[in-house]
Amino acid sequence: MAGSFEIDIHIGKMIKAEFQRSGRRIQWLAEQLNCNRSNVYSIFSRRNIDIKTLIKLSVILNHNFLKDLVALTDNFISITV
Repeated sequence: MAGSFEIDIHIGKMIKAEFQRSGRRIQWLAEQLNCNRSNVYSIFSRRNIDIKTLIKLSVILNHNFLKDLVALTDNFISITV
């Protein structure tokens, strides 16, 4: 079994950064997610997020967060191997 490790990824910060690049307003994203603005801010503060929400955000923001995570994981593996 592999040793213990931790990858320091904050998905909420990644989502917030991409959202800010989009130039959209918080209310727009809340409407797309069918939630209120406080829920959007909650997403930005999360270190972890469920995969369905991440895919939905990828589609809404037209950005592949899964690809970003794979790249970070590949980078981590190449450093630790």
